[in-house]
Amino acid sequence: MRVSSAARSTFSAASSPSQPTLKLGSSGAAVKALQQALANAGFSPGAADGQFGPKTAAAVKAFQNAKGLVADGVVGPKTWAKLTAAPSGGATPTLKQGATGPSVTNLQNRLAQHGFNPGAADGQFGPKTTAAVKAFQSAKGLAADGVVGPKTWAALNAAPTSSAPGGSGPTLKQGHSGAPVAALQNRLNQLGFNAGAADGQFGPKTTAAVKAFQRAKGLTADGVVGPKTWNQLGITVSGTPSTPPSTGGVRGSSALANNARSVAMSMGGYSSQGLCATGVSRAIQNTYGIKVWGDGNDIDNNLPRDKFKQVNLSLAEALKIPGLILTWEKTSTRLGSIYGHTAITSGDGRSSYSDFVESNTLGVGGRSGFKVFMPI
Repeated sequence: MRVSSAARSTFSAASSPSQPTLKLGSSGAAVKALQQALANAGFSPGAADGQFGPKTAAAVKAFQNAKGLVADGVVGPKTWAKLTAAPSGGATPTLKQGATGPSVTNLQNRLAQHGFNPGAADGQFGPKTTAAVKAFQSAKGLAADGVVGPKTWAALNAAPTSSAPGGSGPTLKQGHSGAPVAALQNRLNQLGFNAGAADGQFGPKTTAAVKAFQRAKGLTADGVVGPKTWNQLGITVSGTPSTPPSTGGVRGSSALANNARSVAMSMGGYSSQGLCATGVSRAIQNTYGIKVWGDGNDIDNNLPRDKFKQVNLSLAEALKIPGLILTWEKTSTRLGSIYGHTAITSGDGRSSYSDFVESNTLGVGGRSGFKVFMPI
């Protein structure tokens, strides 16, 4: 064995010839053995090249920290003892955030097989893998601490992966709302697929989570929760979802209405700030990621026609449907006669949102050039 002069002074008389005390700067066969042991334990030291560099030091400290040792990066008798006892060669070492290597990749693959999304199977135990581990542990009645020890490994290895336990529920898709949607969101979140808040509103974030889950299960990723998706989700949900009211095939967007309200409350609340187009544009961007420029009199011309289309509805009909965009060419005020006005319907039959909550849109007079647009 050959070691550097920097490491030679650190050798302990109690150390065996094959397990000398090692630290940053050491080199040789013992370092290579150390690196292989670290990799087997799930802590990547980089290439097993026999050079104790910064990456190996970081792996040693992570291992020591995981094993409750002083994380000083020096490999002495206590660290060697833990490394010798650690499972290797395809076994299942204790892992937690910060671990790296083949064992982490194995963990990530197992989590994904069970429907818990750890992110890419890249061998890096980061926050997303931690969240997936905690969700899995919670689902299995284990302490949800994010640490993968013997009990978690046993559950991962024993639980069936070829099929889900089965489940059923009503067909759901974007625009639906109610208790079945909230149950869907809770289940997706539990399985590590971020559906957002379990608010019972099937919006774009829930759609994205459904599609990600469907892809993970080899289903058609259409965002529609039908029998096959419910079966893979493994829960049974009863009840009938509600949908935004519609007139003549016109449908709005609950997500757009919810975002519009949030914007309105963050800007003017219940008092106009004279920035209606700003409020509507922010709500559209928050919902669809689209920037629409222009004042209240320009919004109708600048809405992208592949995302929105004009529909023929009266104001009274439109106000019953959440998430429609309203525009007027002119209003009775001096500025309104120049810049027009725009708002997004709340769905309550009387109110809308712009830069503030317009609590009685239906009763407002002196407006002309009315148009209605629905999301496609």
